[in-house]
Amino acid sequence: MEPEIQPPLRKGSSAAADVSAARAADDFAPSVAERISRLMNWTFIGSQGLRAGWSIVIFSILLLLFSSAAVFVLAPLHLVDSANRKDFTASSAFFSELIGLVALVGAAAVVALIERRKNLLAFNLTGPRRTLHFLGGLASGFAALSLLVGAMHWGGWLQFGPVALSGAQIFKFAAMWAAAFLLVGCVEEGTFRCYLQFTLTRGINFWWALGTVGLLCLDLLLRSKGNGVWGVYIVALLGLFPCLILYLRKTARSAFWQAAWVTSTLFGYIHTGNNGENWIGIFAAALIGFVFCVSIRVTGSAWWAIGCHAAWDWAETFFYGTADSGLVAKGHYLTTSPAGNPLWSGGADGPEGSLLVIGVVLLLLVALLVIYGRKKLGAPG
Repeated sequence: MEPEIQPPLRKGSSAAADVSAARAADDFAPSVAERISRLMNWTFIGSQGLRAGWSIVIFSILLLLFSSAAVFVLAPLHLVDSANRKDFTASSAFFSELIGLVALVGAAAVVALIERRKNLLAFNLTGPRRTLHFLGGLASGFAALSLLVGAMHWGGWLQFGPVALSGAQIFKFAAMWAAAFLLVGCVEEGTFRCYLQFTLTRGINFWWALGTVGLLCLDLLLRSKGNGVWGVYIVALLGLFPCLILYLRKTARSAFWQAAWVTSTLFGYIHTGNNGENWIGIFAAALIGFVFCVSIRVTGSAWWAIGCHAAWDWAETFFYGTADSGLVAKGHYLTTSPAGNPLWSGGADGPEGSLLVIGVVLLLLVALLVIYGRKKLGAPG
């Protein structure tokens, strides 16, 4: 038998239309590979490039790797003694923070490359008058800590002793501690107010912020980690309702303030492991972290925060010789000791554990807004 030959389909017939439709569907139907590609793209890439969560995961892993590599290099040279944290010297502080800076720069550089950014300055380090803002931060930090110490001395909660250094030693230790605390300012502000604040701002919403803050508080609740955990609980609660209102009103730039809530709470959280901390000191750390976030909004960069952070620590540790989170440095200029009620003297925590610190930090916030202009808080971008 000869094979049956089908007659050609006439143009316009229903059968021809069905075949054409089927061919068109095959042409436009995504393949399995295309579907997987789309899913992977949606999982890792958002409207602003690499999703913030994945960026933070990569950054954290790189930070650990670079930090471990730096310790591996410096440990044989006996420049870092992680086992003896009570040995609070300018040298140990410098090299400890140097490890942090190397790790931070390395991790941020790789992430910037992955995210196709020009350089590290993209993480809240651009903006106008950066040098002027840095110097303004230095002056503000020293003035604020001096005001705190002066108020404590006036109230009888801080007593001055003899000068601990003389001659060339004053300049030697002043320079050494200045270098150490400049690194502290760069590392802590670079991590929290530069990379994390920038990254969270582009990829967070209220519910992610609430979940993150909630997990931090839950961890402290379950493990009772460190001292002064109530300081973290308080700042977490204080940020809840303002961020919720911003979310409900769909306020422009609300993501920045939700990110500030997270980074400030996290900043207080990491200080709970310090010796000698109380709830006031932890809350003050979180509060000044928020002030540093505000400084980014009103100055356009984190340089003011870096300067203020470095000068505050330098004045506290070297110039006035007070305790810093329970540690008194070797090689300080003046000598001080707490007196009276620990609620006002700070006790072992030092000035940062005094109730007066909250007022001083709030005054610092007011001064920041007055000097750099409150109207910039609502500026776009």
